[in-house]
Amino acid sequence: MIEVNGLYKSFGDKEILKNVSVVFEAGKTNLIIGASGSGKSTLARCLIGLVEPEQGEVLYSGQDFVKMSHKEKKDIRRDVGFLFQGSALFDFMTVAENVRFPLDMLTNMSMAEKRIRVDEVLDRVELSHAHKLLPAELSGGMKKRVGIARAISSRPKYLFCDEPNSGLDPLTSIVIDKLIHELTLEYNTTTMIITHDMNSVLEIGEHILFIHQGEKAWEGDKNEILETNSEVVLDFVYASEFMKKARK
Repeated sequence: MIEVNGLYKSFGDKEILKNVSVVFEAGKTNLIIGASGSGKSTLARCLIGLVEPEQGEVLYSGQDFVKMSHKEKKDIRRDVGFLFQGSALFDFMTVAENVRFPLDMLTNMSMAEKRIRVDEVLDRVELSHAHKLLPAELSGGMKKRVGIARAISSRPKYLFCDEPNSGLDPLTSIVIDKLIHELTLEYNTTTMIITHDMNSVLEIGEHILFIHQGEKAWEGDKNEILETNSEVVLDFVYASEFMKKARK
């Protein structure tokens, strides 16, 4: 679980986050949504220490990450998996080498143990045939699945996903959403997903945080979001022509 209390962050004279408080529970897909520039990416960066807030707490299992020493923060980051927007695979590494990378960096596992773990996670994302392939030989959906395999290879307690469906077709996006949701349950991870994809919101949005102009404007789940009276949330939800027609 990650608990955020009274988080403030500004860059120069511009306030980016204004008194944001939220709890991200383990075993749930926690979605962070909002318009571009709303502050959701800054919030995520505060959670993992890439940005220091001026005020507030970020509690990992009750321990304030903001006040931790460099070593303590490093220990927390060992428990964090990342799925980047562009997958961020190393072009010169095979699929297996990409997946093994966090194990090489963060663990003392033997090479035999690493191979077993790589086999496990690639099998879990249905890429057991892809060990020796290079990223250039993969489709967009396959790259995302490799990214997921790499993110979970070290059995993280916390999983951050930045626009996991970016650049994917709708059917592949559904596969990726389902996979992230299943893995969240299997590993009981505290999963945070930054997304603009309303399909993701309505499919796997067990807990949704809506950020508007740096503030928490709404919080709920996928069933509640279509019933909200918040105009800023409804404007976001029904922004596409398809959703506008569905609203009528």
